[in-house]
Amino acid sequence: MIPHDPGLHRIKNTMPHRAPILLIDRVAEIVPGERITTYKAVSANEPCYGRLGQDAQPEEYAYPTAFVVESWAQSAVLLSVWDAPNPDVLAGKVELAGSINGAEFSGRAYPGQLIEHEVRLVKQAGDTAILAGESFVDGRQILSVASFVVALRDVTELRPQPEGVPA
Repeated sequence: MIPHDPGLHRIKNTMPHRAPILLIDRVAEIVPGERITTYKAVSANEPCYGRLGQDAQPEEYAYPTAFVVESWAQSAVLLSVWDAPNPDVLAGKVELAGSINGAEFSGRAYPGQLIEHEVRLVKQAGDTAILAGESFVDGRQILSVASFVVALRDVTELRPQPEGVPA
């Protein structure tokens, strides 16, 4: 099932991430409560490439693996909150990454390439979801994730207690 608005507008109205840390460009397919496929276009204009000079070697243009994981994780969060979006992180529930296990890299992405993230919901237990999936470039797998835990928590639970007030 492809949503009516699979683009940036729908993504921004579902989760609070914004540039430069919003690392998903489009939702290709979503079946809420089951799976999502998203895209991240790697551009030479991204801040991570700004420090590279004229003498940069080709391998230096590999998209940072931390950003590949973050982009995949944002896709997982998007799936976990698709039916109950909360773009206001100052109220309601906020998404927290609990853990990521079995992340394995088998390739890299470079400017001009499109990363395709596939995420599956493994289990939902209340406000906690366990997800798994892969990322691909040109049909070639570059990342696999065995499990990723996302927990929704009320933002009031995360605010620091005022001094002198017991927790």
